Amino acid sequence: MLRDPSTKYRPFPQIDLPDRQWPSKTIVTPPRWLSTDLRDGNQALIDPMDAEKKTRFFDLLCKVGLKEIEVGFPSAGATEFDFISGLVKTGRIPDDVSIQVLTQSRRDLIETSFASLVGAKTAIVHLYNAVSPAWRKIVFGMDRAQVKQIAIDGAKVLRDEAAKQPNVRWQFEYSPETFSTAELEFSLEVCEAVMDVLMPTPENPIIFNLPATVECATPNIYADQIEWFGRHIRNRDSVAISLHTHNDRGTGVAAAELGMMAGADRVEGCLLGNGERTGNCDLVTVALNMYTQGVDPKLDLSDIDGVVNTVNYCTNIPVHPRTPYAGDLVFTAFSGSHQDAIKKGFAAQEAKNDTLWEVPYLPIDPADLGRSYEAVIRVNSQSGKGGVAWVIEQDKGLKLPKRLQADFSRHVQAYADETSRELNAADIWQLFERTYLPHADDRVELRDYEESGTAGQRVFIGRVAIDGEERSISGRGNGLISGVIAAIAESTGPTLDVVDYNEHAIGHGADAQAAAYVECRTAAGKTVFGVGMDTDIATASVRAVLSAANRA
Repeated sequence: MLRDPSTKYRPFPQIDLPDRQWPSKTIVTPPRWLSTDLRDGNQALIDPMDAEKKTRFFDLLCKVGLKEIEVGFPSAGATEFDFISGLVKTGRIPDDVSIQVLTQSRRDLIETSFASLVGAKTAIVHLYNAVSPAWRKIVFGMDRAQVKQIAIDGAKVLRDEAAKQPNVRWQFEYSPETFSTAELEFSLEVCEAVMDVLMPTPENPIIFNLPATVECATPNIYADQIEWFGRHIRNRDSVAISLHTHNDRGTGVAAAELGMMAGADRVEGCLLGNGERTGNCDLVTVALNMYTQGVDPKLDLSDIDGVVNTVNYCTNIPVHPRTPYAGDLVFTAFSGSHQDAIKKGFAAQEAKNDTLWEVPYLPIDPADLGRSYEAVIRVNSQSGKGGVAWVIEQDKGLKLPKRLQADFSRHVQAYADETSRELNAADIWQLFERTYLPHADDRVELRDYEESGTAGQRVFIGRVAIDGEERSISGRGNGLISGVIAAIAESTGPTLDVVDYNEHAIGHGADAQAAAYVECRTAAGKTVFGVGMDTDIATASVRAVLSAANRA
């Protein structure tokens, strides 16, 4: 890298728009969406999709709710042409979906594009040519007038070819390709020249797609460009401004959002951001960003894993686990403090009287996207007591008291350090059973018991196995638990004092179980915890005290 990059690179110039309005705007309605997955996304693949994969992807786009789908570049070859014409001939296109085809501004390519659409009910033909100085000078060796004439000539062919198929409801799109690096005045001039040929109306507006073909500036500059164009294009009510951002600077989504604030009507991109180089605008992210602001994006992403699986299959490009909304880990917390906040957030959400979503670290409810809460909190050596308690509660319904959470968390952390891996729910439950519930190493095992006496004076009589030998123990107290503690102290030790006791039902109905938790202190000052589970709450509490005695 250069010590002084200014000798090689220049900052992108600002747009002269001192009274810009977009910074104070809010996105309150969804745009028209166009998926370019089958064209721009497809040409970006090492191995482009075959007909079976393109068909599967097309069906996914329709299921998600895309109403405008760029299905290909029909003049690129027989595979593309046959796929597009096949969609039309087989009636696979829903009545409310318009397919779009892309063509360079050359007569033969345009004619081939129209031929692929014979029999369509409605279709969009997308014409483009590059207009920026670098392309004019380096790629084409043309001046402004020659580049403008290419657009005009192409528009005339569009008009004439459409007239040959009057039964199709035609829409036209024109892209001054490389718009974001072109002179705004020249882009406007070329677009208005195309309008003069195609004569759009408010009832059938022309789509002017203003692409950031290569993202070369911060997204605020793109928004300025969009607002400037929208202010200056004539007959604005006969124009739909469309955005096509790329992600070279990592701000393709931001540029699209700011472009909408600047007045754009339409957004082009790919599901999950596939596309040339660093990708196109990620339509899933833009749509769900709106959703989290209370705006219905008019796209159905309630099965986000189904979307991811289909995209993976068709493109052979894995979705990064940190991809917004769609990645495997985007709703997952490993950090202890994050887990604790999320756990408290879910508890507060259940206790609220309104449905407004307010859970720390989760800007969207994973359930809205078809995700379960199981993966929200996962446990490794970085996890805290809140995360461990969450997993136990979600998996087994146990609501561990705070100090028990802290005690068990130490066991979990030690095991995670020992294994050097993430612990799943089965690992955690197995460790919990081994730590607090009856197992073969226990000194005292409950076989049966009975209780008698009056209020304030209870007698516990238990049949237990102590070190494998069955015997009877008994004790008196002001309640069942104190009676059990007295019986243990008089028979095997240790002497315990109850510090805290909690209980709750697990589940509902006749088959519901009960859980009891006891925190005790030994004569030596050691704190021990016990857990008991049974269909009967009294028996659960007896088991909890015996659990604590075994731990002591």
